Amino acid sequence: MSPQDIHPGPEADSARLVLLTGPSGAGRSTALRALEDLGFEAIDNMPITLVSRLVAGGLERPLALVLDPRNRDFSVAALLALVDELSADPQLVFDMVFLDCPVTTLIRRYSETRRRHPLSPDGMASEGIEREARLLGPVRARAGILIETGEMSPHELRARMQEIFAEPSAGVMRVHVESFSYRRGIPAGADMVFDCRFLNNPHWQPELRARDGRDTPVARFVTEDPRFDGFFTRIRDLVERLLPEFAHGGRAQLTIALGCTGGQHRSVATAEKLANTLAQAGWQVSKRHRELERMAAQSVIATQT
Repeated sequence: MSPQDIHPGPEADSARLVLLTGPSGAGRSTALRALEDLGFEAIDNMPITLVSRLVAGGLERPLALVLDPRNRDFSVAALLALVDELSADPQLVFDMVFLDCPVTTLIRRYSETRRRHPLSPDGMASEGIEREARLLGPVRARAGILIETGEMSPHELRARMQEIFAEPSAGVMRVHVESFSYRRGIPAGADMVFDCRFLNNPHWQPELRARDGRDTPVARFVTEDPRFDGFFTRIRDLVERLLPEFAHGGRAQLTIALGCTGGQHRSVATAEKLANTLAQAGWQVSKRHRELERMAAQSVIATQT
């Protein structure tokens, strides 16, 4: 069965609704603008009590709403009850996106902008940030899509939203392949995670150390490890076996993460090969190399200072 034979998800006339939430400063406004650019009607700071009535009246085009503790009627119980209600509606294509960010990063952002935190308008921003993180814990656990924005620029977040919510061609589920460093943690929201750390490491080759897995000499070094072919074949067979099942289940996107120690060589080379293999098989594939993006951003900052 090829990806073109798969037509997952609800009927074409189903209404589309995305709820955005997460801590203040994690990128809700950026994500909402990205959806607006994709043709969604966008409403910020929507009262929870009005959502059901809005949906019941019918949606003429895709709708994106930001729900968060700034609103006086916000409560975790009310939001989770709303999620249950919307998820059970057969006429609705519904997703809840939780934009998360480490507390330390949020504190730094508020310190740089000198803004007041909505949950601590008369106190220190750190107090409001920590209170909001505790409050939203149960909501984070229920989110269907979790995006960790701590290492993302606004441009990268917009691109991620477009990858997830742009209309796919021919109804094919999107596959997102991402490389990462275990030192910095597994990407939030990954559906499948594979560990490449047992492969021979180009870091210990002086002529390869400064390069990355997209470079031909590095990729050749990784793939010539006698263990690579068996490893990659098993990953490919597993992924190709499972992708049609996820697509038939109505998934719009599936994320595959491959990690190594530094996220520069082995995971990047393997992710590149897997992404190319899946694209050749007809899947709609996007890819991201998290640590290479971070290093590139740091390089730009260094040249500007």
